[in-house]
Amino acid sequence: MHALRKWLLAGLLVIVPVAITMAVLRWIIDTLDQTLLILPEAWQPDRLIGFHIPGFGVLLTLAILLIVGAVASNFVGKKLVGLGDRIVSRIPVVRSIYSSVKQVSDTIFSESGNAFRTAVLVQWPRPDVWTIAFVTGTPGGDVVNHLHGEDYVSVYVPTTPNPTGGYFVMLRKRDCIELRMSVDDALKYVVSMGVVSPQKTGVPPPKTIAR
Repeated sequence: MHALRKWLLAGLLVIVPVAITMAVLRWIIDTLDQTLLILPEAWQPDRLIGFHIPGFGVLLTLAILLIVGAVASNFVGKKLVGLGDRIVSRIPVVRSIYSSVKQVSDTIFSESGNAFRTAVLVQWPRPDVWTIAFVTGTPGGDVVNHLHGEDYVSVYVPTTPNPTGGYFVMLRKRDCIELRMSVDDALKYVVSMGVVSPQKTGVPPPKTIAR
């Protein structure tokens, strides 16, 4: 019985990661394959070859992203994007949603953005209880007027094991300890509930974020 239990656990350790990975990849591919519906029916691969091959939607999505990126990167494309932004900004309701989403996407995906570039150690949800969080920027707007002139940072505290849910908080810089690990390693640590520990780098101990 001991040997059977050992073999069963060993099998689970091999099968579970593979099964979950395959399920996620299948969901991504199936979702991206929906982009084929924008093509005329006569041009859809299923019609041309007579049967369905998963993955054509991924290629189409990549092609669309590359084309749009190439157009938006030149002078004329930038003018068109700016014109589109101005038009959308005049549409009630839509402008609020679009501007919010655009600001978030510009912050996360822009090469000059600072979102999720630094992993920090913070006391959450109470003193002497520590967790990993990610610096997303600095407070702005009227919020700054109520923070009594101290240096604060905007921090995202993810939940485990699903990091897409979490809490947005503003903490003093001196209360955040910058971790000497990549964001990817920190995310793995959070998602694995501490099971997958980041490898030691041999660097000096972490320090609080400088003012």
